[in-house]
Amino acid sequence: MDDYRAVFDARISFVNGGGLSAEGFRLDVAGANVSEAEVARLLVQHLGLTLVGEVQLTGLHIVAEQHRGSRGIAVTGATVPGGPQRLVDLSHTIREGLVTLPGVPAPVISPLLTRAEAESRYAAGTTFVMDIVSLPGNTGTYIDTAFHRYADGADLAAVSLETVVDLPTEVFHLTDARTRGIPASVFHDRDVRGKAVLLHTGWDRRFGTPAYGIDAPFLAGDGVDYLAEQGVTLVGIDSVNVDDMSDDAQGARPAHSVFLASGIPVVEHLTNLGDLPPSGALFTAVPPKIEKFGTFPVRAFAKAPRTTP
Repeated sequence: MDDYRAVFDARISFVNGGGLSAEGFRLDVAGANVSEAEVARLLVQHLGLTLVGEVQLTGLHIVAEQHRGSRGIAVTGATVPGGPQRLVDLSHTIREGLVTLPGVPAPVISPLLTRAEAESRYAAGTTFVMDIVSLPGNTGTYIDTAFHRYADGADLAAVSLETVVDLPTEVFHLTDARTRGIPASVFHDRDVRGKAVLLHTGWDRRFGTPAYGIDAPFLAGDGVDYLAEQGVTLVGIDSVNVDDMSDDAQGARPAHSVFLASGIPVVEHLTNLGDLPPSGALFTAVPPKIEKFGTFPVRAFAKAPRTTP
């Protein structure tokens, strides 16, 4: 017999509290050598669960048994062509004096040409204003490229538009998660390959305040590895950093290291992610074309299906 099924007891907990258990559960698997981690992932997909925190299996064994139709939930990631859409602005407004990251200077705006000065240069009633903006690349809602992390990495000028424009998107709504680190199991209920994965933590409501940088949510190491292995196109978050910035992290930045080495851009400090559906939006975040520069503000937005009353 070529078919196999996994038999096990299971205990599943959720990042927003609660859990469920199963005894003697039977699940179709691809072969006799399937790993415990793979069985756990298939279980989450089969049940169509979201916001999974941890899956514990006991008594796992594989039996030769005819498949009974265990399923993984496939969620489409694209809008219906020609369907009604709305544009959702996902960027914070940049203004003089704005502090985005603790310890990073705020932007300074100074005049290059004032309207009063323009009166002597142009015809009567014709005036212009030109300003100089001095700001760190890490200001407002911005994108990180490989050059931000690696000296030989691709810079802003090398960003392919195909990787930042109209990306099929999966949004994971995590505002009620009870842990700071977002685990890999959260993503097991959907197909994220080739998608932009956006993490909606709700932390953007603290943006511009001292509380924004304290005990912020981030993507846990196993979540980083899973998304990279799945081949996502881009990862975004509405928190202060996709990595843990607390002292406990001791300066480690696994998400930036893994994603940027893999050519996966990171967009941080998003906002309004709560206005997007879990699936069906198209995400865009285009930076200016600057050589030898690794990170810069973007006007991030999404096309989302328009809901009908």
